[in-house]
Amino acid sequence: MADTSTADRHAEGRVAKSIEQRTSELPSDLFLWAAGGSIVLSLLLRMMGRTDDANFVGHWSPTFLILGMYNKLVKLLGSE
Repeated sequence: MADTSTADRHAEGRVAKSIEQRTSELPSDLFLWAAGGSIVLSLLLRMMGRTDDANFVGHWSPTFLILGMYNKLVKLLGSE
């Protein structure tokens, strides 16, 4: 039987490596500002009476924060 190491079996693909390489160049503040901006925009839309749009935009902030955490992990731990 072929002996493969754990690292070989769990190696990242080319697409994931490429994405992580490019996103690691983005500053972490970008994701915080994007999350804060979506919260402010959601509040403004709510005040304008556009409740459905406000709810839609308001759901963006957790996504931006999760992407920011992923970005930070890639920066600290690398992709491999």
